[in-house]
Amino acid sequence: MALSLLRGINSWLRFSIDAVFAPLPFKYRWRLLLLQPVTVLTYALKTVPYLLNSPFKAEWILVEGGKSFRIIVFQSKTESTELKPLHVSIHGGAFLGGLPEYNAELCEQICTKTGAVVISISYRYAPKYPFPAAIDDVDAIMNYLKDNAATKYGANPELITLSGLSAGGNLALATTLQPHFHSPSPTSIKGAVTFYASIDLRLKPDDKPKPPGFPPKDPSAVFMPLFDSYPGPVRFQNMDNPRLNPILAPIDKLPENLLLIIPTVDILLHEQLTFLERVQEEAAGNPKHKDRQFKAILIEGQFHGWAELPSFNEKMRGSKNRAFNACVDFIANVHQKYGVVNEES
Repeated sequence: MALSLLRGINSWLRFSIDAVFAPLPFKYRWRLLLLQPVTVLTYALKTVPYLLNSPFKAEWILVEGGKSFRIIVFQSKTESTELKPLHVSIHGGAFLGGLPEYNAELCEQICTKTGAVVISISYRYAPKYPFPAAIDDVDAIMNYLKDNAATKYGANPELITLSGLSAGGNLALATTLQPHFHSPSPTSIKGAVTFYASIDLRLKPDDKPKPPGFPPKDPSAVFMPLFDSYPGPVRFQNMDNPRLNPILAPIDKLPENLLLIIPTVDILLHEQLTFLERVQEEAAGNPKHKDRQFKAILIEGQFHGWAELPSFNEKMRGSKNRAFNACVDFIANVHQKYGVVNEES
């Protein structure tokens, strides 16, 4: 849609304006300017394919506090008197940018194959808005969707699942810390899928352990201070805060079913495997968690963000299909676990 492209242009212009005029440290300013060609190319790749034929509807919502956010909504054309599951998708972008369209390909598959109403959301970005701006925004949007899902979208607020990529994975897990989004609330998040989620921001990106196969010289090294601009200014005040570091979240405040999709050539590999090992051990050792499931799929040889890029070769295409299919199947199984089966799939 033209609106999507205009939104991308507006975001690009906003980053350019922030880089020139916002009261930002110089270490952020020049890197923002350097990032602009990549930003505008990414926005074009994510929006142009939908200019003539869009599988979603774009709209603006007004949340508590008077802030407005743009969302895109995927809904099955099959009419039903029953409320459908609600799936919320949170895009990545290193907390620096992005569009709801970033996840459109995956969102369309989830909608088509599970029958869920799928809504892709966005939030404010660093460096202008460091922590907790992004999670505050996601919390507010989730609260809006919880309160309006049934009447506005025909979706069930008691059967919500999430997915998040990179920074979006961090936000997906962090928003479940709200009391009405974890057990025993009826509106608890029933399941989540994260892709290469950044769940431990206690370390700077430069300090994270490099996995086998990682390039000796990181091609994105020049942008590392910018990638750290969401947690960096408040890191030491929030070392024990699971809203910034979901790796610390108590097991009973996490989604009841969780799948981590983890590429092996990624500096986030260690924190995700550490997190997975911890929650699996806690679930196995406590009978009250016996119905919870925590799983992971390792994608060998792929790197951070690969699932959001065009498939340049057969290996990328195959791994992307595997990851997306695993995500869709996991969400469908969560729906089935809570009594909903999509008979159209």
